[in-house]
Amino acid sequence: MNLAPNFPDDHAMHLLMQLLHEELGLPERKTISLSTSINFDLGCDGSDARHLMEALEEQFAIDFVDYDAYRYFQPEGYDMLLKRRAKGRGEKHPLTIGMLYQAIKAQRWDTQALESL
Repeated sequence: MNLAPNFPDDHAMHLLMQLLHEELGLPERKTISLSTSINFDLGCDGSDARHLMEALEEQFAIDFVDYDAYRYFQPEGYDMLLKRRAKGRGEKHPLTIGMLYQAIKAQRWDTQALESL
């Protein structure tokens, strides 16, 4: 795995990268940066995304106050209830490693603050 220059090198980032490697696998030849999106660049979606976010909440005690999975991820499979709940949410937004890192440091998910990074 190649890390971009100036990639954070602290305990929180090491734990996050370990978790991402365990949950998603990280590409060996792609350069990873804070702007790498786990949904678009790393292909995380559906149940993988759900498991990852649950692991983040458990391991880092993040308070997911206004987190909306449908903002970033497609539901896995076809489920009428999920489809109805996802209506009106439009295009998916990138969920980046930098956003996860900042949420870990703040121990809180604040969509507006994280997406403005």
